[in-house]
Amino acid sequence: MHAKDILIDGYSRIQEEVHAAVEGLDPDALHARPAADANSVAWLIWHLTRVQDDHVADAFGLDQVWLAQDWNKAFGLDLPPHDTGYGHSAAQVAKVRVDSAGLLTGYYDAVHAQTLGALRELAAKDLERIVDERWDPPVTLGVRLVSVLSDDLQHVGQAAYVRGLLQSA
Repeated sequence: MHAKDILIDGYSRIQEEVHAAVEGLDPDALHARPAADANSVAWLIWHLTRVQDDHVADAFGLDQVWLAQDWNKAFGLDLPPHDTGYGHSAAQVAKVRVDSAGLLTGYYDAVHAQTLGALRELAAKDLERIVDERWDPPVTLGVRLVSVLSDDLQHVGQAAYVRGLLQSA
């Protein structure tokens, strides 16, 4: 098995879990927060998708799906166009509201399609390419892809946990 096949499998697991986390939730459940400073399922899924979109697009020299496919307009959020949710305050988390789970999964699926397209073209040597020199050591494409995978899995796990809390109440 090649490294790109492992990455494709990992990113595909995120997609499965994103769908499972939001399936059947109405807008009230999507936006419910277990505590005043906690994140909602909607925010967690939006954020992990924005991070994947932003970081993968940057690493591969692609346009962000958020802007190129007008998902920013479909969501209609009162946030800057390049906002990924990093460092959001409780008030900013509250601004991420959607009418349906389908909007979240639609955007995730579009980002996932772009991610898989980029991953399928990878050669082993590509994973060594430096994509971010702001760190010491500089970040390679391989490290960036694993970092996004890890971050997204953590956030989708958090969304599943919030969903479980809501359903047990």
